[in-house]
Amino acid sequence: MDGLSLNNILDSLNQLELDWIGVLDIVLVTAVIFSGFMLIRGTRGVQVLRGLVVITLGVVLLASFPGLTGFRSLVNAILPVLLLSFPIIFQPELRRALEQVGRSGQYFRFFRRHEISPVVTAVKEACLRLSQRRHGALITFERDTGLQEYIDTGILIQAQVSPELLLTIFNKHTELHDGAVIIRNEKLAAAACVIPLSTSSLSDRQMGLRHRAALGISEVSDAVTVVVSEETGQVSITQNGRFIIRRLEPSRLDEVLHTLLTDSAAFKGGQT
Repeated sequence: MDGLSLNNILDSLNQLELDWIGVLDIVLVTAVIFSGFMLIRGTRGVQVLRGLVVITLGVVLLASFPGLTGFRSLVNAILPVLLLSFPIIFQPELRRALEQVGRSGQYFRFFRRHEISPVVTAVKEACLRLSQRRHGALITFERDTGLQEYIDTGILIQAQVSPELLLTIFNKHTELHDGAVIIRNEKLAAAACVIPLSTSSLSDRQMGLRHRAALGISEVSDAVTVVVSEETGQVSITQNGRFIIRRLEPSRLDEVLHTLLTDSAAFKGGQT
């Protein structure tokens, strides 16, 4: 009986016509679906996709009932329009995907070296003192996605990055303390820059406009942004549309920034 059952199983497997083209087809479909989920992971697109799935299941279930010909005709008429709306709904995620495909200089960035950059060290020393003084700060590192449109909204500086310069900019009594500082190619390109605010809900009520701006710039670019809270002095880092690290010890900021700016794999996971 066991032998007969085994033979039946082997015969069934032999009857499967799964050639290498079929295997490739399955692998490609799986890769596309997996890439789509990875693209929207940690973004607002997850909630939007979840809502679309629930609505789609409900519509399909209702349309399956016999006699609802009018409803079924309405769904058939609306379906093409809904499909065209997908690029609009998931525009930030699609833009990020195209930017990732188009990146060409990721292996030649000035941060891609073993020693910690003097720029990172200067930012760490400034954030340490800003945190102690409860002075808010917003520092964005430009990576492969250009931030010129946001640099143009601020005051051009083009100076060497130093703790003293950052402390002066983010002093409460200066004209430049509002807005973001953008660092490009080891230079402080501009200060008081206006960057987009995220519309995502922030779980922590202690996070204000600076945190929302840090999250917003990470949703439209691959920039790494450091936030120093004016209320609590806590240091946070955003990238890829989410907070990579919150409540970071300022003394460890140089190590964390060096890791994030040199190792793209570090962006796959997050810490809290």
